[in-house]
Amino acid sequence: MRLHASLTLRKMLLIAFLLTGLLPALTLSVLSFYQARQALRVEIKRDLETTGRAVAEHVNSVMTERVQNVLSWSQLAVMQDVRIDDIDKRLSIFLAETQRSYAGQYLRLDVVDVQGKIIASSQPAALGQTLPLPPEWMHFMEYGQRMTLHALRAPQLMMSTPILSQTTLQKMGTLVATFNWQVVNQLLDHAAQHSTELALVDANQQVLAKSPHWSDQRHSLHTQVPIDSQLPLHHWQIRLNKDHAVAVAPVHRLGVIFIILLGIILLLSVLVAQPIADNISRPLEALTGYVQRFRQPAVSAPEAQGPVEVQALHRAFTHMVQELEATEQQLTRAAKLAVVGEMAAAMSHEVRTPLGIMRSSADVLLREPQLSDDGREVLGFIISETERLNKLVSSLIDSARPRPPSKIPLDVHGHVQHVLTMLQKQADAKHIHLQFDSSGPLVVAADQDQMTQVLVNLLMNAIQILPEGGQIHVKVYADATQAHIEVADNGPGVAPAQQAHLFEAFFTQRAGGVGLGLAVVKQIMEAHDGTISYCASPWQGAQFNLTLPRAPLQP
Repeated sequence: MRLHASLTLRKMLLIAFLLTGLLPALTLSVLSFYQARQALRVEIKRDLETTGRAVAEHVNSVMTERVQNVLSWSQLAVMQDVRIDDIDKRLSIFLAETQRSYAGQYLRLDVVDVQGKIIASSQPAALGQTLPLPPEWMHFMEYGQRMTLHALRAPQLMMSTPILSQTTLQKMGTLVATFNWQVVNQLLDHAAQHSTELALVDANQQVLAKSPHWSDQRHSLHTQVPIDSQLPLHHWQIRLNKDHAVAVAPVHRLGVIFIILLGIILLLSVLVAQPIADNISRPLEALTGYVQRFRQPAVSAPEAQGPVEVQALHRAFTHMVQELEATEQQLTRAAKLAVVGEMAAAMSHEVRTPLGIMRSSADVLLREPQLSDDGREVLGFIISETERLNKLVSSLIDSARPRPPSKIPLDVHGHVQHVLTMLQKQADAKHIHLQFDSSGPLVVAADQDQMTQVLVNLLMNAIQILPEGGQIHVKVYADATQAHIEVADNGPGVAPAQQAHLFEAFFTQRAGGVGLGLAVVKQIMEAHDGTISYCASPWQGAQFNLTLPRAPLQP
């Protein structure tokens, strides 16, 4: 109270104007800065995870291919030359040509006998020497054959597998492939961008490979993505770091811009608020002096100045005494009107109750024999409009709560053929070829209308996304318990990162799409005790696989 008493109206108005202008701007700036910072961190984390998954898949692909290479080479007929110590050098030539064909993937390929002596090699100078193998790192069985990975000694990883005699199945020697580990480092280096660094780590967080500027000590945003592999890679992971200062630099720049804007707003607010405060406070000060002295004789009202509102206030005060009685009457009338308003609101509430029995009353009146034709017509309008509203509400409820399927014996072969015929015109408009392949009549228990909706949704999605001259292949076949429907196309397909969200509501890849079609299809298939899944088609497009339980044989 003491602070308010010491402030003049002009200062209070100036402070109020400044607070009114600055507080919302400051609040919005802080919230925007915080939200932008959080959103950026989430987006960076998601981007790191996406990059990590891609790199993990690539590393897994590289390691799997190398293992499969070594295993397949060890089983070639040329490897049987180990029995004769590769006298005709066919095996050495094969190893040398194979190494060259893989363009730096392998540093060398060697075949050693059971004593460890090199009898064939991609490097002729190594023949006859003993090949020292690092300690075993890990081993596993693949296709019934032992595969050994030896301790990593950058920049090489040695992999070995036994060479067995095709007649006695006895071990004759060992195929040793020295994999160029720089390939993995280069892969991580290629994926590193925009201050993002990657490293391949094992279960003990030991770094196996890394991008050139990898550092695990600096303050950074980081995440780890496991390598999903059929090979026992001992829980290898891709670790990704992004320098925190670089990551949040855009937000910091945004904060500096906000501060500059706040300073500009403050300056403009002072320049604008000062004359406004003066324009309001001066007439009010003059009016206050007049009100304090208006009962004194020979006191004239000051001239009305300032904003329209202040001038109106001035006129109200100068005529206050003369209009006091009229004001009292107006207050009395306003009070009466308020009472009348409350009564009207109560009556309005009570009147709504009889509206609920209008339909039943109309039905009763229709049974009156003396009712005129005009009266029957009016009652018919009431009943029809009531029914129309009921149907509208029912239709909305039905759309929000799908009905359970009404299953009947349905020939999948004939039904798919019917739907394809129905959509032939849309396909012809884009010159899309519809191909149907079926093993013959196949009966399932299904709701015909809902299965039509499933097929139409899938086929229309393909027709809409395919370019001119595209191709759609529908295949129907069955096994002992299930009927299968495959809908494949040669379109762009669905990116791996988006496949997990494919059947979620409101997820779509098509511009203008709502994203409910596939969600409805999945809901219908589950209601039929069936399934739907996605995979790449033979043309690397999209392929949806439907399964339905076969109808039991009738006795």
